[in-house]
Amino acid sequence: MHELGITQSLIEIALDHAQGQTVTRVILEIGQLTAISSEAIAFCFDACCPGTVLENAVLEILEIPGRGQCQACHTEIPLTHPFGVCSCGSVHLQILQGQELRVKAIEIQD
Repeated sequence: MHELGITQSLIEIALDHAQGQTVTRVILEIGQLTAISSEAIAFCFDACCPGTVLENAVLEILEIPGRGQCQACHTEIPLTHPFGVCSCGSVHLQILQGQELRVKAIEIQD
């Protein structure tokens, strides 16, 4: 379960940013083309935060849809996997969106 390691890194980032202040919310972006389970991240977050300044923080996960561009005809198409076929028949796609994994925001209590 690589989500545990990812979540531990997310928590370390939030702890470094918070500098001892209470974190109220963490917003995370996860692309749909990653092999990362949002549900597993949420579970690990809830399990790892007790006893830290993130203990009562809300984790908000924004799922970024997959999108690619055909290298033959330059049409942009939605992707549900890191591969696909354009309507022109080409399988040569450049992924434009959907591989993100980033902390978008960390909210700290005033």
